[in-house]
Amino acid sequence: MLVLQIEDIIKNALLEDMNNGDITTENLIGLNDISEAEIIAKEDGVLAGIEIAEITFKLLDKDMLFYRLKEDGQFLRKGDIIAKIKGKTRAILSGERTALNFLQRLSGIATKTKKFVDKVEKYNVRVADTRKTTPGIRVLEKYAVRLGGGANHRYNLSDAVMIKDNHIRAVGSIEKAIKLIRERVPHTVKVEVEVETIEQFKQALDAGADIIMLDNMSIEDMKEAVNINNKKAILEASGNVDIDNIEEVAKTGVDVISVGALTHSVKALDISLNIK
Repeated sequence: MLVLQIEDIIKNALLEDMNNGDITTENLIGLNDISEAEIIAKEDGVLAGIEIAEITFKLLDKDMLFYRLKEDGQFLRKGDIIAKIKGKTRAILSGERTALNFLQRLSGIATKTKKFVDKVEKYNVRVADTRKTTPGIRVLEKYAVRLGGGANHRYNLSDAVMIKDNHIRAVGSIEKAIKLIRERVPHTVKVEVEVETIEQFKQALDAGADIIMLDNMSIEDMKEAVNINNKKAILEASGNVDIDNIEEVAKTGVDVISVGALTHSVKALDISLNIK
């Protein structure tokens, strides 16, 4: 991740939280008061976002001392001290919620991703995210997915071709859509097509799609698609995948399983900050 990109995201979050300052802290705490604090895990999970938390505090106090005791990607146990900090009390109190919001959400994503990845570890399949992310912090959420052992799908609409159902309806057919896109994008760009039926799958395969997304298909249809495909295209399963059915999906032999829930419906990991 680019530091400049991260700083812009954090600055926007800080401005959202105190566009006119911190009325409570600034009227209680002296300008030069110094405090020490600890960031503590309140439950088990995978840490993500420790650098984000550090930058948050240092944007408010450039002399803040931030001692990392745990690093991103490490598994936390309840009670673990993640970091110790020492600096201006105002900066610690004013930055606390923003820093914890990033830490808790990103760690929640990494933790959830690890659970999905662990569930299918014995299969030759990747667990990938989607674009169902929080507006403005996609780069951070996709980073958290990687920390949990998952893979990133396309980052945005610019970096990969994905022909979806509405594209097909607008153009007229899968074959026509693939032909048009091949004529207009560089040869270095792979073409993915979303299909919902075996008939559509065959059309996409015959038209030369590089990647075919099996959207909301039954397990039986996925198995049939894998057999027909015979490793010609990369097969991605997507739609209503959860922790209870992901192993059944993996057993079909698909190459990638994309899971929107990794980012769109995540329980934040419980992390707190205590001034000593």
